[in-house]
Amino acid sequence: MLHPAPKSFTHIMVMAVIFCLFYRVAVPLEAAPSSNILAGRVIVIDPGHGGDDPGTVGCHGIVEKDVAMEISRRVADVFRRTGARVVLTRDGDRETAGPGESGGERIEAHDLARRVELANKCGAHLFLSIHLNHFSEPDEYGAQVFYQTGSQESRKLAEAIQAELNKNLVDSGRQALAGDFYVCRNSRMPAVIVEVGFLSHERESRQLTDPAYQERAARAILQGVVNYFQGDRGEVKQHG
Repeated sequence: MLHPAPKSFTHIMVMAVIFCLFYRVAVPLEAAPSSNILAGRVIVIDPGHGGDDPGTVGCHGIVEKDVAMEISRRVADVFRRTGARVVLTRDGDRETAGPGESGGERIEAHDLARRVELANKCGAHLFLSIHLNHFSEPDEYGAQVFYQTGSQESRKLAEAIQAELNKNLVDSGRQALAGDFYVCRNSRMPAVIVEVGFLSHERESRQLTDPAYQERAARAILQGVVNYFQGDRGEVKQHG
């Protein structure tokens, strides 16, 4: 995994806001005739964990923060090719908590708050947080999407992405689930957490590090988002 030189969160925030206001992309995604529905929309992609927070560690020592970053970059790439404007909450192996912030729980709280702050300041249309799952029972497998209880737009987004992940990856029969999540609760736009698979599952953990499988996952997420917007007649919806 590439690890770009670290930048301050303030610098990333300023650049992201400028990017959201002025940048335009006009490269079509091959074999996706409806993808222009995303042109000009701001999509925030949030690679889970980073820096001193590794997330879960699965089979063969595979670390969540690394795989989440790899998949997020692929998700960002397929969205950019539709004309969407993409912002990543982190661009390397680090959390977004600022210098001088210490203490595990405190760092995590600041990290999550800064991710949400970035999305809200960008005026993002969607917030997609990319994670990997882990369970004590090694037979558990499959992608699953989570959304904030009570948010109907987030529920529709989660269900659209879940359907495409089930169709294009291993269909475990999982359904989108509601819960209480800081990044979803505090985002002023439809927001979901995409757990792409289980690092605790022997076979799936290997698949999740495979570039071709990551690309399939990225395209499934993209198609789910396209389906979500098509279901809403292409209207951009935000909630607060």
